[in-house]
Amino acid sequence: MELLSALSLGELALSFSRVPLFPVFDLSYFIVSILYLKYEPGAVELSRRHPMASWLCAMLHCFGSYILADLLLGEPLIDYFSNNSSILLASAVWYLIFFCPLDLFYKCVCFLPVKLIFVAMKEVVRVRKIAVGIHHAHHHYHHGWFVMIATGWVKGSGVALMSNFEQLLRGVWKPETNEILHMSFPTKASLYGAILFTLQQTRWLPVSKATLIFIFTMFMVSCKVFLTATHSHSTPFDALEGYICPVLFGAACGGDHHHDNHGGSHGGGGPGPQHSAMPAKSKEELSEGSRKKKTKKAD
Repeated sequence: MELLSALSLGELALSFSRVPLFPVFDLSYFIVSILYLKYEPGAVELSRRHPMASWLCAMLHCFGSYILADLLLGEPLIDYFSNNSSILLASAVWYLIFFCPLDLFYKCVCFLPVKLIFVAMKEVVRVRKIAVGIHHAHHHYHHGWFVMIATGWVKGSGVALMSNFEQLLRGVWKPETNEILHMSFPTKASLYGAILFTLQQTRWLPVSKATLIFIFTMFMVSCKVFLTATHSHSTPFDALEGYICPVLFGAACGGDHHHDNHGGSHGGGGPGPQHSAMPAKSKEELSEGSRKKKTKKAD
């Protein structure tokens, strides 16, 4: 019975890995990616004033992972833009989300039950891109583990990793929003997934690629749908990182960031500025007092 269930799981995973992504899954990927662009402050105003800049930002949201992966592997950065069908489909989605009369298309895809379906389908594309990216990197660097991990990582979260460049196209510069410093769940999951797929590609993980794609996709879909439905910004990795990071690095991950943000009001770095400001005020008062004395003497 166990062998039969294993065989059925393997067949299911194999069939799932052969499902074509274009056009249905790619359409969902474009819709969710450009929705996140419209959520950015000032994105709607930019689309009205500078539609070409808005379109370029939308293309980065849809194809940024391919651009970064080509950059890492030394291939033409504009290579993916030869895929006319995907470019036209993404452009149509951009136009409908930003310029559809009465925002009808935007309101339809933002309806939570519909949006959750698109979010789930986007994660299917993400996992497939990680697997394809690592296979592509392995073709060029058979023993380059770090190259494979890096390529799979940017394939899964490329648009987030180049968010600062995308902000520049919108005339915004916020270096504190660097994705490396504040990793979201998709970025972390893409990194961990890239490690797993690299181990599988190099025969260190005894599982078929189709099975790993199926299992990791189910994990990503369930987590992302839950986080989106509950509007949560936490990740399933927080508890694990809370145990591991103090052991390996002596502090919880992101501890320095919180210390920097709140140090001015809760000890730590707070007393420093206060002590340095006090002597400055006392010197000003002394100089003001001496000037008043001189004025009185002059009178």
